[in-house]
Amino acid sequence: MNLVFDAPPPLETGLRAAIENANRRDEAAADALILAAATLPPDANQRIEATAHRFVAQVREKGPARGGIDAFLHEYRLATPEGVALMCLAEALLRIPDSDTIDRLIRDKITTADWQSHLGQSSSTFVNASTWALMLTGRMLREDTGEHDLGQALHRFVARSGEPVVRQAVLTAMRILGRQFVMGRTIDEALHRAAAAEQQGYRHSYDMLGEAARAAADAARYHAA
Repeated sequence: MNLVFDAPPPLETGLRAAIENANRRDEAAADALILAAATLPPDANQRIEATAHRFVAQVREKGPARGGIDAFLHEYRLATPEGVALMCLAEALLRIPDSDTIDRLIRDKITTADWQSHLGQSSSTFVNASTWALMLTGRMLREDTGEHDLGQALHRFVARSGEPVVRQAVLTAMRILGRQFVMGRTIDEALHRAAAAEQQGYRHSYDMLGEAARAAADAARYHAA
């Protein structure tokens, strides 16, 4: 089929020529070109670093007194094994549909962490109470009662309640913690939650996690597709 134009097509622009030349380019070569184009001169890097330091200093200086969840995140930051364990729970726990897998994940993350090393390290009563709860949960799930004190009495009380109580308590805590990092379970939920901040001028970039096959049936269905 022949195409007839009233006027000749426009001359090829530099950008269109670059796109054409990049067609099926070797990935390593393409990466090298992109990295070279993204390299900034040293003075620009220094300005960026200075600006970032200034922003952080201003936020810390003018922000509210650290307490509650902020104090908790400061104590259990990602530089600690316990912080990593909590982040794993916060990200994965709410996506697991069955109770048995939830219990096994909680037992794996809670019993292997050294919660006692954080006891009394924070000035926040909330953080210290949370640490006590994590210690108690870890001991209960390990089933090693060797202390004759208040902790052991609480241990026996919670042990009689069984893992369903622990599961609900941890799920509730992880929902609170997860909301610090996850805007929503769906894009509509995330947009609704972000609306108030966007009215103040904030902007968000959303990343939909697409791995979250949450069970064997899901994985099999995705694999078949």
